Amino acid sequence: MNDADLWLIFIVIGLATTLPRASFIVLGNRVSLPGTVQRALRYAPAAALAAIVAPDLLVVGGQLAPLNAKLAAGLAAAASALRWRNPWLPFIVGMAVLHALRAWSG
Repeated sequence: MNDADLWLIFIVIGLATTLPRASFIVLGNRVSLPGTVQRALRYAPAAALAAIVAPDLLVVGGQLAPLNAKLAAGLAAAASALRWRNPWLPFIVGMAVLHALRAWSG
């Protein structure tokens, strides 16, 4: 692979990531998305967050471990967030459960 091929790949990748994002800004209100797409896009942030967090909660040492301290802490944090709606409490509860389970297991 020579330098020209590498630069072409960089430019194509740059355009592929920039054009879809810029299209919403450039087109603005002139083009509207169908209602089903708009409803589906409301779940995109939650889906992205779940895709980032779930592997960290379920995988320990490269192996699937459905019963582990991180998962228990994540469930405790989620439960406290749903119950009390306090923005700081899930962090406190999750970390307390994680540290307690790690200290208890040795």
